[in-house]
Amino acid sequence: MRRELIVNADDYGLTPGVSRGIRAAHLGGIVRSTTVMMNRAFIGKELRQAQEQTPQLALGVHLTLTAGCALAPPAEVGSLVDSQGRFWHVGVFKERIGEIRLDQVWKEWCAQADLFVRLTGKAPTHFDSHHHSAYFTPELSALLAQLGHQYDCAIRLTHPSDLAAHVSPHPDAFIASFFGEGATRENLLTILVGLPEGVTELMCHPGYADDDLMALSSYNQQRERELALLCDPEISATITHLGINLISFRDL
Repeated sequence: MRRELIVNADDYGLTPGVSRGIRAAHLGGIVRSTTVMMNRAFIGKELRQAQEQTPQLALGVHLTLTAGCALAPPAEVGSLVDSQGRFWHVGVFKERIGEIRLDQVWKEWCAQADLFVRLTGKAPTHFDSHHHSAYFTPELSALLAQLGHQYDCAIRLTHPSDLAAHVSPHPDAFIASFFGEGATRENLLTILVGLPEGVTELMCHPGYADDDLMALSSYNQQRERELALLCDPEISATITHLGINLISFRDL
């Protein structure tokens, strides 16, 4: 039975501590891919550090519609932002979902992807989305698949039915339970033992709880617990013992 695992760290670029923690989880642990929040003020520096320090770490784009500011001119994406050009909080985004214009989502997502290409000199290896906003409606999911085709890269599927009519490269299964109270050694070992055949993506959120993160997010010190577990030698040894092959989105 062939079992392959992509351990993807979300939120690269959210704060310097998060970025540094993700690089540490790659260099000393089992993380092989990450997705980058392109609308952070210091993202150019963080991407340079990733390319210099972790050249084997697959870099994708964490498409963002529910945090920070739009990269596209606010006047051109008015259904996505408030009067200051900031994205709606995820709860408000869901409430306004019927007012969201898909052409404006496309413009914003392309702005984020294009900035990644300009800063790195290459296409992203994959796309996923902050707060899973790309999967809130079938139309958004179809747009994600279209973006994958546009940039010739893989995408995350949160459910098998997300993109049943589309064929963008993607893992066979997705696991989101290594988070919050589920970010324990026992749960991670259980996930590994029960890993299905084929390619599975395991979502994670490692990082260091720097001052910026503490001020920005309630999910802060929990990221350090995830980081420790992802770098735990027992976890790596279990992966080897079970014959699981660690891969990245670059390998799809």
